[in-house]
Amino acid sequence: MKNRTLYALLLAICIVGFWFFDNFYTPDDYTSSNSKIDSTPFNVNFLPSSTTGAIIEHEHFILSYNEPYEQAEWVAYELQPGYLTYDDRKRPYFIQDPKVKTKSADWKNYRGSGYDRGHLCPAGDRRFSESAYNETFYTSNISPQDRDFNAGVWNRLEKKVRFWCKKYGKLKIITGGVLTDGLREIGSEDVDVPDAFYKVIFRENEGEVKLLCFLIPNKESQKPLESFLITIDQLEAMTAIDFLEKQSKVWQEEIEGRVDTSGWIF
Repeated sequence: MKNRTLYALLLAICIVGFWFFDNFYTPDDYTSSNSKIDSTPFNVNFLPSSTTGAIIEHEHFILSYNEPYEQAEWVAYELQPGYLTYDDRKRPYFIQDPKVKTKSADWKNYRGSGYDRGHLCPAGDRRFSESAYNETFYTSNISPQDRDFNAGVWNRLEKKVRFWCKKYGKLKIITGGVLTDGLREIGSEDVDVPDAFYKVIFRENEGEVKLLCFLIPNKESQKPLESFLITIDQLEAMTAIDFLEKQSKVWQEEIEGRVDTSGWIF
């Protein structure tokens, strides 16, 4: 009888402990409140819509978290030539995003899955400060990527973006996986594996906006990057996201329905 009472008491303590952990646990924070590094805000006039309303602002990127899919539906960040340094940074642990109220997925969901913890805002674009670099290791900034895709065609595109930044100057970038019903899921939290990833890149050139929109299947490919270009209208139809919602309808109609590579060197 005493043993049963003891076991019941221990079980009750465990249940209460798990409840407190689940409701009041606050993950570590990579963002330094005393950072002297200038933040890199994204112009809100170019932010996409959010299908969830869960917009998270960090010092060096902004995202919209989609809880049912356990990842961001988009991450928006700015890239400037001065950010592209070769500073050696110690790779930190992946940790949950302290600003996501519903808790971003634990990195352990990826363990043994066969998929990479693929950065959306690349760590390589944020080497200019320790705080900026570490922020990219919040799990809200990763998505399951095929390993050959991550190291292959997706890496090629990230390098091309850096090339364009050095050549043309400041770029705005919006990126994420295409989140739809019926995707494969990994881990105990059912993190969805996108079939494809997109990257929207644009820059302002003497009052004119130059824009490219890529959609690449989540597998390795040797095809030229130009072959993955689509229109913003096509991407919006797939994602239900309005990518340039704050711009005028006339402007959107002119820009979003065409693929225009003029002014970009491939």
